[in-house]
Parts: sequence; C-alpha cells; structure tokens
Amino acid sequence: MPTTLPSGKYRSQHTVLAESEFVDTNLERSKFHDVNLRASEFVDVALTGSTIRNACLGDVSIADANYTGMRIEGILVTDLLRVYREHRGI
Repeated sequence: MPTTLPSGKYRSQHTVLAESEFVDTNLERSKFHDVNLRASEFVDVALTGSTIRNACLGDVSIADANYTGMRIEGILVTDLLRVYREHRGI
C-alpha cells in the first residue's frame, strides 16, 4: 500500500523498506549507514558531491552517466576511461 509522507526530516532505523519506490523525492544531504541497496535501480539521480565509503560495488553497472570530477581511489574516472579506450583502440 503506497504511503505518502509530508515533507520533513525523518529517521528510519531498523526498518525494512524493500521494494519501495522513491519518485521525485529530494534526499539531499541524507546519510545512509549500514543500508542494503542490493539489486536497486537508480535512474535520473543526482549524486553530485556525494561520497561513498566502505561500499560493496561488486557487479555494479553504471551507464549513460556524467563522470566529470568523479574519482575512484583518487583517480579521475575520465582519465581511467581515456587510458582504457586508448589501450583498447576505441
């Protein structure tokens, strides 16, 4: 059953929201600690300025994204992709 929450600040702890859907939702400056997002889908999301730490990114796929300024282990992703493409002749 869909539930509509009024705008505001919420804290969810020890909660199961599996298979929930967030549409046109502002979660700016939110914090996620010990959160399970396995098999989730993110479409048309803004992660600018976000930080991901201690995350399991196995089997994650990213496509059609703007990588400007994105770093992995301090290395610009655009540089990684450029070198990869040069090496592969793409």
